[in-house]
Amino acid sequence: MEIVRSQRRNGSDGSGSAASLPLYKSAPSLEFRLEEFGQYAIDRLRVLQAISDGLSRGKKPEEMENLVSEQWRANMKHQDADKTLRKDIISHFVLRLVYCREEEMRRWFLSMETALFRYRFRLQNAEAQKSIMNELQLQYNVLGNAEYETIKDKLTEAARSVNFTSNPETVFYKVPFEDVPELVASRRVFILKGFAFVPRNQVVSLVCTIFRSNISKALALTNRKWRAMIQDQEKDRIAPMVEALGNVYLGPDYSKPKDCAEISLKDINQLASTSFPLCMRHLFGKLREDHHLKHQGRMQLGLFLKGVGLKLEDALAFWRAEFSQKVGAERFDKEYAYSIRHNYGKEGKRTDYTPYSCQKIIMSTPSTGDHHGCPYRHFSEENLRAALNKMGVGGRAMDDIMDKVRNRHYQLACTLTFEATHGTSCETGINHPNQYFVESRKFFESKNKQSQPTA
Repeated sequence: MEIVRSQRRNGSDGSGSAASLPLYKSAPSLEFRLEEFGQYAIDRLRVLQAISDGLSRGKKPEEMENLVSEQWRANMKHQDADKTLRKDIISHFVLRLVYCREEEMRRWFLSMETALFRYRFRLQNAEAQKSIMNELQLQYNVLGNAEYETIKDKLTEAARSVNFTSNPETVFYKVPFEDVPELVASRRVFILKGFAFVPRNQVVSLVCTIFRSNISKALALTNRKWRAMIQDQEKDRIAPMVEALGNVYLGPDYSKPKDCAEISLKDINQLASTSFPLCMRHLFGKLREDHHLKHQGRMQLGLFLKGVGLKLEDALAFWRAEFSQKVGAERFDKEYAYSIRHNYGKEGKRTDYTPYSCQKIIMSTPSTGDHHGCPYRHFSEENLRAALNKMGVGGRAMDDIMDKVRNRHYQLACTLTFEATHGTSCETGINHPNQYFVESRKFFESKNKQSQPTA
């Protein structure tokens, strides 16, 4: 395909590496079918999302290495090594095209690809690691014996602090300290006169710093090409697929109520206060307060209510009761009722529309007067704290949630909110507003059963 095609150089695979761990320096000259375009991207995305979930939940390094190995084996690996490499390269460049378009998307993709590269690099043998370092042009000096003798006590002390045993046979690289910001920040290296002394087992930090820088520059370049040329040239073929992949959600679609009964109008106020996630609770409150929501707010809340089991007749009654207080019943029937029936597949193409996933909501861009979107991303810290306080969240739980928000782990912040308000853990993590609702109803139903006296 033209958008991911370049000339081969020196017989390489076009990725900038002839080894099994590509560096993705240039797009490959590989032809592939449109079906592969989407499927390969989704398979790689499963790996990246698993890494994101694992990191945000604070899994230990050894747990992350096992997670990455399992996810790679399940979603990317093929018995034929060449086919694995081909899928690896194609899927990276497809997702690079998908995630180059918005700053938040670029930031997430960059972090997850760097994390994936880090764990895969660690699995390489010493020779392969050295080859990758050479290809990245990491020409650092090895610490000589004479200089080692003058600072060996400091090196031993630094190594001991990270449970690493240093000895005269240990190879150290002498590098400018700004090349290993991760090691400096975590105090894992000895620094002297502007140089960090990096043991071979920590060289992954050097490699990942360069890898991340290269991918970051490539994403910026791809974004410019997308806006200047690709988006328009491929508007009828590739662009729709790229847009869809940017909002892809890999879990249940919740287009129909799952694991819980349908809800009725008499239940909705109580359910909103106990089982709605913050994004839907906010929209519900604003609707009650203003008796109106703009289009995106109506879509986000309306499809959520559909997914939790509000029947079409009740949905029409619910929205009519609110909107008629602002615009009148006649105008509601003329201008708004159609879109509600449309969401339920009763008008137009009769498509059975699905509720929005967390990813789609997070990536939305609400304007002034809009109330849709993800509160963890779009609220100010003051407003978010106030909203969480109304839900009964405070103390250590509040601090933990705000910490996740500052680090852009919005879905984990929502998961921690669930755990704080329900007093139970949510091991799978929240990835969909309707999942939040389903898990909440399960919790309360189980709690009610336990409180009922036995016969």
